[in-house]
Amino acid sequence: MIGRLKGTLVSKQPPWIMVDVGGIGYELEVPMSTYYDLPEVGQAVTLCTHYAVKEDAVALYGFLRETERALFRGVQKVSGIGAKIALAVLSGVSTDDFARFVQGGDVAALTRIPGIGKKTAERMIVELRDRVDGLVGTPATRVFGAVAKDPVSEASVALQSLGYKPAEVSRLVKDASAPGDSAEDIIRKALKAALR
Repeated sequence: MIGRLKGTLVSKQPPWIMVDVGGIGYELEVPMSTYYDLPEVGQAVTLCTHYAVKEDAVALYGFLRETERALFRGVQKVSGIGAKIALAVLSGVSTDDFARFVQGGDVAALTRIPGIGKKTAERMIVELRDRVDGLVGTPATRVFGAVAKDPVSEASVALQSLGYKPAEVSRLVKDASAPGDSAEDIIRKALKAALR
């Protein structure tokens, strides 16, 4: 199992990154919470990883913080939740906010995360309420083929990969983008707007 990678960040294309470790390029899917805090391409990076083997695929997920990896793993223990929704959780809210929503039984806040309906949110609250402190500590399929060329396209691809519908992505990106914004800026503003 691959538990940690330390190397040079070769590329960033949300939600995918590539890290060169001794001449081998590891492609990882990362939540936006990690993506926002990554160094510039060409810089050194160390990631906690989660290696998943499925019947039809092998996937590697990367996280800058152990609390994110713990939450990613813990959320998937809830029946009906896989890696895609676990990444959406980490991309949509901080680990502390998620813990607060679960402990407070805030179904409405959880359902604002893409892919989580009312029943899933209720199941998360029931199954994670007693374990969420241990998960976070205390205070999926690639949807793009070609590389996006501009920040708006890059942000749109990233939001679609997080489970937002194309019409919703168009609206969010249109409202969130301003001249000179990077893809990260647009994604951050769009996710905040979606959770309101």
